Amino acid sequence: MAEPNFSWIYIIIFLAIPLARIIPRLLAKRGIGKSFFKPQQPKPFEPSFVKPAQDRQSEPLEREMDSSKPQSKNDLVLGALNRGSKSFESIQKNTGLDSQDLDSILEDLEKNGLLKVVQKQGMFGPKTELYPTDKGFKEYYS
Repeated sequence: MAEPNFSWIYIIIFLAIPLARIIPRLLAKRGIGKSFFKPQQPKPFEPSFVKPAQDRQSEPLEREMDSSKPQSKNDLVLGALNRGSKSFESIQKNTGLDSQDLDSILEDLEKNGLLKVVQKQGMFGPKTELYPTDKGFKEYYS
């Protein structure tokens, strides 16, 4: 009598299980399986406490005072730098300035010592990173 052939078990173990994990990823990457993979949206933070009445009254006044403070374009760029934007493109995206204005503002900030330009060698060639100096940090927050 012939012995049964159980080689199909090896096919299941070594091929089917890894493919079951790889195929959905490939489909999601190509956009085919979007109905199966829905990324979970992070829920916004909702405080479980209520502020006292006097804090609620003072809060809009503080917002009005901050918004009434005129911000120059230099302050906008310094703010973007202090919030972590390092490249020209990210600063331009965050501030909404056109490239000529932003270029002149960055040159002005560098002349005044509020900005430090660092040239680095990146993976795809040289890149320029912009950092606020201590003087620039104090200037923005004063």
